[in-house]
Amino acid sequence: MLEIYQQTGKMALGSRLKQLSEALAEQAAKVYKLYEVELDPKWFPVFYLLKSGACLPITVIAEAIGHSHASVSKIAKEMTRAGLIVSERFEGDARINQVCLTEKGRSLLPQFEYQIADMESVVEELLSQSQHNIWEAVSEIEYLLGEKNLFSRVKEKYQERDRGNVELIDYTAAYANDFRDLNYHWIESFFEVEESDRAMLEHPGRAIIANGGYIVIALYKGQPVGTCALINHGDRQMELAKMAVADSAKGKSIGFMLGFHCIEKARSLGAKLVFLESNTKLIPAINLYKKLGFKRVLGKPSPYERCNIQMQLDL
Repeated sequence: MLEIYQQTGKMALGSRLKQLSEALAEQAAKVYKLYEVELDPKWFPVFYLLKSGACLPITVIAEAIGHSHASVSKIAKEMTRAGLIVSERFEGDARINQVCLTEKGRSLLPQFEYQIADMESVVEELLSQSQHNIWEAVSEIEYLLGEKNLFSRVKEKYQERDRGNVELIDYTAAYANDFRDLNYHWIESFFEVEESDRAMLEHPGRAIIANGGYIVIALYKGQPVGTCALINHGDRQMELAKMAVADSAKGKSIGFMLGFHCIEKARSLGAKLVFLESNTKLIPAINLYKKLGFKRVLGKPSPYERCNIQMQLDL
């Protein structure tokens, strides 16, 4: 089995730790038999917390050992069937269940104390004989995964790699239908299409490009999946508008890429500011605009009925 880990490398960390855990659990079961302590190794954390003689609620135990309430409840039921603990209502609040060691459970304590003392000594020897301290390393990994879990870290790498499949290109007439359809689909998902929309979407070359504006198309693996426009309002002011991303391409940061690209394009065209008009119910879009640096302003009356927020970015 170790050969496969040599091939897979560090990405098999979880599998390797699981194998180590299973091997340790198998050896631990033999240790319990050696000391004649009738405990399942997975009961150890609960039994250890109760060995002082205190009765503890399931919730307190779960929090202390980092297990779910359901997991601790299951262990408690198993230990109850084995006659090691008893469940009773918490004094002062009958809704809370707490568990205590039974006489049989307490009878295991003398041998259990010898066992944990010897085990601690063996673990210390193992750590001293190791070049790397696995106990400290595990604590560090747990802390780092607490800050950002494994899935989130892998997702970032996936998205970073996937961004290589996205290409931003300048609009041409060949993409007129894509520009129109992507925007109509987005608008109709939330609002009613207005005359101001149709003027831009049906004739983008004449309404946007010819007036000094700009349109970008996002391709994902060669297929058009997003678009965004800059509308020239004169006096070095441009409007970020007609941003739309296909549902199939959501979650790939294409909206941010389009927005950032258009901001840089506006800067290169000599614009002093970029503004936009939106609606506050579009929370993901508003958050995207804030991430791009836009701030809320009170601008001129909008030609769109759906607009109830205006934002601006000074260049």
